[in-house]
Formats: sequence, structure tokens, C-alpha cells
Amino acid sequence: MTFYDEISRLSKVNLCASFERVSAAGVSNVLARSELQPQDFLVLLSPAASGALEEMAQAAHRSTLRNFGPNILLFTPLYLGNYCVNHCVYCGFSADHDFERRRLTLHEVEAEARAIAETGLQHLLILTGESRQHTPVSYIADCVRVLRKYFSSVSIEVYPLSTEEYAQLVSAGVDGLTIYQEVYDCQIYAEVHPKGPKRDYRFRLEAPERAGQVCIRTITVGPLLGLADWRSEVFTAGLHAAYLQKRFPEIEIGLSLPRMRPEFGGYQPKFTVSDRDLVQGILALRLFLPRAGITISTRERPELRDNLVKLGVTKMSAGSSTVVGGHTDAPDAIGQFEISDERSVAEVRQRIACLGYKPVLKDWHDVGVE
Repeated sequence: MTFYDEISRLSKVNLCASFERVSAAGVSNVLARSELQPQDFLVLLSPAASGALEEMAQAAHRSTLRNFGPNILLFTPLYLGNYCVNHCVYCGFSADHDFERRRLTLHEVEAEARAIAETGLQHLLILTGESRQHTPVSYIADCVRVLRKYFSSVSIEVYPLSTEEYAQLVSAGVDGLTIYQEVYDCQIYAEVHPKGPKRDYRFRLEAPERAGQVCIRTITVGPLLGLADWRSEVFTAGLHAAYLQKRFPEIEIGLSLPRMRPEFGGYQPKFTVSDRDLVQGILALRLFLPRAGITISTRERPELRDNLVKLGVTKMSAGSSTVVGGHTDAPDAIGQFEISDERSVAEVRQRIACLGYKPVLKDWHDVGVE
């Protein structure tokens, strides 16, 4: 059994109707509990709970301090390549778009690594478009070996792999996986992924479990908000993370709730997700999954990210670029999407400290890697 079986059962439930049936009294009852079940999580995502955000925020703040302390882990993304064979309607790297594609050489990867390491960051997330031809697993492994000379933690956000391929990358030095299902709604998933290997919903959904089988250290999952009803998507993502926590108790499980941003193709999301909606989703996740990390990316505005520091977030990207080679050059190249927070690592660190929190540059060291 995998989480796909859970999704199949959940698809028979009318989640939108369930959210609408929640009352204010039901929300109050849930907030009085110390440990939440999936049904309680659903209550906190309901329209009725939007009137209790202040109480939820206070509870989320206390929970986060209790489990994580006043710490915010910082990382930055590094794009290795933008070749892609998929035709995702919402992505700037889609094969439908005509622009100059690029893949970093190992020499360029090292130059990017040096530039990032100078900021003090020790946690890195490497990304590629989805093209096994242009960015095969062997190439990713070679890049990781270069990067581990500079960083204590290297995570991947690449196309879904087999168990054996995840094992190969873990052996090369990868310790974390981030993979977004993009949208958990099966019907909408098929609509926004019309062509390419990414159409395989199940293979992508089960990727975290394949990585978990080879004892990767961290796994982060989540939806891309704006492609479907946000409440249903956050609820399913929370259940996904809870499932992974139960199946792999030794692995750090995290979530992220990125919202759609403008991209090269000009796709317009069909579902609106307001700041208030995003905050409610994060608060509900924190109260349902007190030990799960929650990431907020530079897709969000500086002022919103600052406000979220005390509301359950434990990890933030900084000094980000969605352009291949963006940490050293390529100022006019096409990025995967537009970022909103363009502050440097130093500026983000300073702001976190001003908020009374500790910006963490390194919280992991593998004694087996020198």
C-alpha cells in the first residue's frame, strides 16, 4: 500500500462540501485539543476557521517554539539546467516555450557553488527541468560530488526517480528530496500536464516513498497553489506528510505551499489564493503536524515572509535565482518563474535577527563526507 491508495479513497469524499459544513463551534472545539486528527485538520482549513486566525496563530507560534525553537533555516536554490520534455501549462520551462536552453558544466557548477558559499549558506537545493537526456542521473550525481565540497546539505528537486536512482544520488551525497505533486486533484493534474512523462500521476506521487526506502534524510512535499481549490490541496498535502511521517519516522518530513507566480508562458491560475488563505493553510498545517518543517520561498513578498516567521515557518530560501547560472551570470536568461523577495542572504539574515529569531546557516553535518 502507498499513499496512492489513500488518495483513491479520498477521491470519493466531497471535501468542499465537508469544509462548508464546519461551524464556528466546531472550530473552537478543535482548538481546545492538544493533538489533532485528520478531521480536526479539515475543520481548521474551513471557511468557518478563517474567523479564528488570531487564536490559531497564537497556538501555532507556541507549537513552533516548542518543537523548533526560535530558529529559521536558510537555503538557496541552484538551477543546473532548464531542458524539459514536459508540456506543463503553468511552467516557464515547458517544452512548448521557445527560448535558449542551457545546462551548467561542472566547472560552472563549481563557480556557482563558490559564489553561494561566500554568503555563508550551507544548505543547497539543486533543480533541473525534466529531461533525462540533458540532465541524466549520472550528471546530477557528478554535480552533487562537486557541491558537497562546499555545502553540508545538498537536496534535490528534479524529475521523479526510481528507488535505485535515489540510492545512487544518496551515495553521491544527496541528503534531501523536495518534490511537489503540483496538484493532488487527479482530473486537474491530467489537464495541466497534457504531454510528457509527468502525466504519470502515480509515479510522481510515490516518489517520496521510493526515496524514503533508501533512507534519505529529509523529504519535502506540497502542492502548487492556484491550480485547484486551495483548501482541498492543503488538506491532501497534510495527509500526505502525515502518511510519510508514520511510514518513515526516522526521516524529517516537511511541507511547502508555493503559490503560482508569473512565468514565461503567461499562464493565469484559475483559483485565487489570498495572503489570508495562505496564512490559514500554514497555521492549520502547523497545528496538525507540529513536528513537520514548513518552508516559505521567495515566491512571496518580503513583508509577508517576515510576518510568517512567527506563524509556523521553519525554513526560508534566500538570495534566490530561478535562472540557470543565476548566482554568477545570465541576468537576462529565462527563469522558471518570477520571484518576489529579491533580498540578499545578508539582508534576510538581518531581518530574521531583528524579529528575534536565529537565522541558521547550517544544522546538519555528515561525518562520513569530508
